[in-house]
Amino acid sequence: MKPRVMKPFEKAAILFLLKHLLSGVAGAVVLGTGLLLFDVANLATLIGRSEYGLVAAVMLYTGLMVTFGSVAMGIGVMTLNEDTRP
Repeated sequence: MKPRVMKPFEKAAILFLLKHLLSGVAGAVVLGTGLLLFDVANLATLIGRSEYGLVAAVMLYTGLMVTFGSVAMGIGVMTLNEDTRP
């Protein structure tokens, strides 16, 4: 079976979504790091003292990345039809 070659518009669409996904993930990392750095609601203290602290940190970052990445991609798709010319 012959491998399928992507069309130019498919590549552009995937790059568009990846760009927005990465911006959302970057925002999630900044927020998660800020929450832990400033120990908001004693979150860093709780994670540090827990025997499952690593699991909690991974879950925190994963949840934030999925949420922020999805929102950023959704915003990107919803603003596609807007005319950006003055």
